[in-house]
Amino acid sequence: MKVLLDVDRNHDETRVTIHCSEMDDHIKDILNYLNEQKKDFIVGRRGEQQHIIKPQNVHYFHSEGDTVMAATSDGDFKVKEKLYELEEFLPSNKFIRLSKSVIANLYEVHYFEPSFNGTLAVQFKSGEKEYASRHYVGKIKEVLKINRRDK
Repeated sequence: MKVLLDVDRNHDETRVTIHCSEMDDHIKDILNYLNEQKKDFIVGRRGEQQHIIKPQNVHYFHSEGDTVMAATSDGDFKVKEKLYELEEFLPSNKFIRLSKSVIANLYEVHYFEPSFNGTLAVQFKSGEKEYASRHYVGKIKEVLKINRRDK
């Protein structure tokens, strides 16, 4: 990989351009790192109080009707972002969609276990449990490299 850096006071903004023949894990890591820099925190509401929440402190995000909640060690907080918006800016190597209503922090997952009808039960370190729908199980296994057989 070749890295070029052009530092010049005449530049109006910082711009990153990546030239590659294919999108691989290294490029995805770079993009995830750059995306992490965009948003260092999320604002969560509990009652009339607004709290600053670092994404890495969130166990998972879940929707309850039209409301999205961030589950943390300090309790649940209402966030203004929709799940699809969170999914766009959260690093994909740390957060994964479990279902239409849940995005999980992989570093807060204690274990996965097969459940009924091809779903996965996801046990969090906090003791909470959510379920990954069949639609997302393949992607989860791909990210975790589950069921890889060495020849």
